[in-house]
Amino acid sequence: MTKIRRFEDLICWQKARVLANTIYGLTCHPQFSKDFKLRDQILDAAGSVMHNIAEGCDAGTDPEFIRFLKMARRSGSEVQSELYLALDRKYITETERQQAYDQADEAKRLINGLIAYLRKNIQNTAGKISDQQDDYIIDAQGDLANLENIDTDDNQSV
Repeated sequence: MTKIRRFEDLICWQKARVLANTIYGLTCHPQFSKDFKLRDQILDAAGSVMHNIAEGCDAGTDPEFIRFLKMARRSGSEVQSELYLALDRKYITETERQQAYDQADEAKRLINGLIAYLRKNIQNTAGKISDQQDDYIIDAQGDLANLENIDTDDNQSV
């Protein structure tokens, strides 16, 4: 499996965390908070995006990690769909829906980039652990970044 030191280092997880917190904020709206079924469903889906990325990171193999990333991506789509229902019920504004929708879209794009990278790695290593890639992470553009060129204190390139 591709070595990733911590799931917190993955940009897709960071963006999923922002999405989950946005959704938590939206569900505090008075009317939204009273619709227990929709509130709980969208909160579960938003949390599932970040949680599946984290769980997959510890899966042990690239194919298993990809399986968890696909679940995370589907949960992002679920959040997007539920945002429309929240808008239709007038629990949130169009601006709020668009902001959260865009955050989910960004997380999904980053997840897709990580899946593509892992698939490429599987083709190159047949799913075996790759010691040559210990020092790499996926950056915000979905590209590999060498940790030797990253200042870990502020995640900026040096």
